[in-house]
Amino acid sequence: MTRIFVSQPVHESALARLTAIAAVTSNPDSRQILPRDQLIAGVRGCDILFSLLHDRIDREVIEANPDLRAIASMSITPDNIDVAAATARGIPVTVVPALAVESTADTHFALLLAVARRVVEGDQLVRSGIFPGSQANYLLGSGVYGKTIGLVGGRGRIGRAVAARAKGFSMRILYCGPHPMEKAEEEALGAVYVPLDRLLAEADFVSLHPSLTDETRHMIDARALALMKPTAFLINTARGAVVDEAALVDALSEKRIAGAGLDVFENEPEINPALRKLPNVTMTPHLGSAVFEVREAMANAVVDNIVALLEGRRPPNIVNPEVLP
Repeated sequence: MTRIFVSQPVHESALARLTAIAAVTSNPDSRQILPRDQLIAGVRGCDILFSLLHDRIDREVIEANPDLRAIASMSITPDNIDVAAATARGIPVTVVPALAVESTADTHFALLLAVARRVVEGDQLVRSGIFPGSQANYLLGSGVYGKTIGLVGGRGRIGRAVAARAKGFSMRILYCGPHPMEKAEEEALGAVYVPLDRLLAEADFVSLHPSLTDETRHMIDARALALMKPTAFLINTARGAVVDEAALVDALSEKRIAGAGLDVFENEPEINPALRKLPNVTMTPHLGSAVFEVREAMANAVVDNIVALLEGRRPPNIVNPEVLP
């Protein structure tokens, strides 16, 4: 029977489908990313690896098992997988479709509201027994309604989903990217296509949505941050390395921008210690897809890929189809 190793707990409906067709071993701990030595041990004892986004599947992991038949990832993109090494070994690599668009947009707007209105600081005060009063100046924050949001990579699915939420707050919507939206969609959202520098200079909330490429890595650097208003906030649910984190720490520490809401980090799961000390940063541990129904759909998409492989069919979300017969 085919042996499958699952690197972290996934939805029970997906596990039930797997256990009906294979011998499944699953790491039971969802609190932390599986340590590397345990990941390698799991790979050595399986035919198919069911991995999650933060599992780093490099050449050493792939070569730990000469008989590894497939890598089925629950990530939307294979950022942490050495696809070239897998392809060289004839190992199919699969991912999942973009099922987390709306949930990521929800998280994005939650971070925007939380950092602007100092929600986390307020929660901590109440828990510590401090209640300044509803009209005290102690936790003055920034308004969101009617402000300007600048969507970097705004033509993408998540950028457009955030724009739809911003429209509900009567925000002025600017966006930039390699290409503009269709005119009808621009008009429906009330979005205006502008150059990046103008967006940075005018936005009250700089909202990041680009894919991570060589061109977008560190696109928000010291120069870009210097163009932002001192009252502006940076919100990132895209990829951490789009931002030069050291430059961001400097800008936040020196109050050259007002704050940041971050769900992604440059070297995650490692977090820059300086970020943890800053009160004007609200952080979550990459929660964009952390919604019950979304994670169930994602886990079952992985199973769909595995079932297709076992049945000799082309998986619906294969990254390297050239390895198939």
